[in-house]
Amino acid sequence: MLDYEKEADVYDASRGGEARAEAAARAVLDLLPGNTGRLLDVACGTGTVTRRLAAARPGLRVTGADLTPAMVRRASARLPGAVVRADSRRLPFPDGTFDAVTAIWLLHLLDDPDDLDAVVAECARVLRPGGVYVTTVDKAAAHDVGSDMDAVLADRPRRPAADAPDAVAAHAARLGLVPAGHGSFAGIGQGRSPRATVADLRRGWFTLLPPGERRTEEFAARLARLPDQDRPRPDPRFRLRAFRRAAPAGALGNPARGSGD
Repeated sequence: MLDYEKEADVYDASRGGEARAEAAARAVLDLLPGNTGRLLDVACGTGTVTRRLAAARPGLRVTGADLTPAMVRRASARLPGAVVRADSRRLPFPDGTFDAVTAIWLLHLLDDPDDLDAVVAECARVLRPGGVYVTTVDKAAAHDVGSDMDAVLADRPRRPAADAPDAVAAHAARLGLVPAGHGSFAGIGQGRSPRATVADLRRGWFTLLPPGERRTEEFAARLARLPDQDRPRPDPRFRLRAFRRAAPAGALGNPARGSGD
């Protein structure tokens, strides 16, 4: 896994920056009821999406939480007084604190099924009855855009997707969260070029291809032979799923149902 303490310095620039953050925030907000009051953004990173969520609706009170100190410092500069350092498996909030909880680009990092269950359980715990939980799913698959690079990397070793939609839905169901909508957004600026992907390989981006190993260098060599080394291939498209914590009918209204999938 990447060292996110080091990644904080380059995170925004290497992952689409403000354009991607705007697309993500807009898609998330489409899945939240208009009268949402308090929102927790879990694993908020540098706060680019969190800030846009906070600015989008008057009266929406947003809290960000992240475990990595460097990420927390950057997010805090964007949202002073509204960001806490916290482990997403043990959130420091009472039960039922928030009307909405978001977790964008988090679940795919959790290789241990117990960690995945703990994170979703904590998100459900701090969500009030009738509240909505929104998360990205199947992040790795979003990067398979049918390009020549995907063909080169097709036989690379892969972990089972921790954030596979069916797995996330099963965890949610066990915790009393029911499906409440779906959506998607473009990872603007994240289309990969061969040269940049070789660099990512050599810094540990692909977790089952450690830097310096023979297979890693074999994939790097194959990528280096592709044409248009600096031309980004199409942007990925990330998927969202929303779940509602069971509550009496009409307690918070129904979230919008996206149709971008």
